[in-house]
Amino acid sequence: MTKRATANRVAVVQQPPVTLHRDKTLGRGVELMEQAAAKGASLISFPETWIPGYPEWLWRLRPGDDHDLTSRIHRRLIENSVDLKAGDLKPLQAAARRLKVTVSVGIHERDGEFSRGTLYNTVVLIGPDGAVLNRHRKLMPTNPERMVWAAGDASALRVVPTPMGRVGGLICWENYMPLARFSVFAQGCEIYIAPTWDAGDRWIVAMRHIAAEGRCWVLGNGCAMRGKDIPADFPERAKLFPDLAEWYNPGDSVVVNPGGEIVAGPLHEQHGILYAECDPAVAPAAKRTLDVAGHYGRPDIFKLEVNREVAAPVEFG
Repeated sequence: MTKRATANRVAVVQQPPVTLHRDKTLGRGVELMEQAAAKGASLISFPETWIPGYPEWLWRLRPGDDHDLTSRIHRRLIENSVDLKAGDLKPLQAAARRLKVTVSVGIHERDGEFSRGTLYNTVVLIGPDGAVLNRHRKLMPTNPERMVWAAGDASALRVVPTPMGRVGGLICWENYMPLARFSVFAQGCEIYIAPTWDAGDRWIVAMRHIAAEGRCWVLGNGCAMRGKDIPADFPERAKLFPDLAEWYNPGDSVVVNPGGEIVAGPLHEQHGILYAECDPAVAPAAKRTLDVAGHYGRPDIFKLEVNREVAAPVEFG
């Protein structure tokens, strides 16, 4: 039965993409948005680099090995990445407008302004009018991820007002960067979205810590996948994913309240959508006892400066 949408219901999507297939993944995303909206969600979150899929193969190949294979995969990845200037997210934007929902989605972003050969690990926030509200590029790719993504800047390290409340967050291991977290807390974040490829007890503890530290709702958005979730046309799938039944990522998506208590999940080794009621007004009220960027801070002792300037690689006269 379709539920009436509420101002506070969130949906955390833990479903696999169609890896290295942008358009098919976009189509799946629209279907999942429709499913979540039918359950009354007004804010819908997707995992890290969901379009067109996290580069798990990087962790399965030793540096320097299979250069030809990694080159073939990377060519497919470039071709199926998202160019925002070319309007590659229009299907999700149109769906957000039609369903009147706010959407957070992780993408491989292809730089459409300079070179067109560089990728970023990016999270895009889409408003209920279909407009892009924010585009945050991951500040520091982790370990072998640096072979795929460039480092982002702080130009979009922002908390954005939405009908669901003030939405911000960080990507995967950015959440282990204390100063990056502080910059989000300092902007009055009420709903903190953490799309990730990480999972397990340590990650869940981190989500609980961030919620308690920032006194905000936290959506820890994982992506559960098995070998069989990789399309059959993936280059040398049998070599890289020999056990099709293996859960190589268990997901472990959670929703945590501003007191650090889990209110939904963890969703472990299964595909699905987590739902929770997250009243944004609870977040500022929870800061009565701890406000790390307010009355519990000591700006006379500590000071953080964030450089939001965008450095262009070339300037044309």
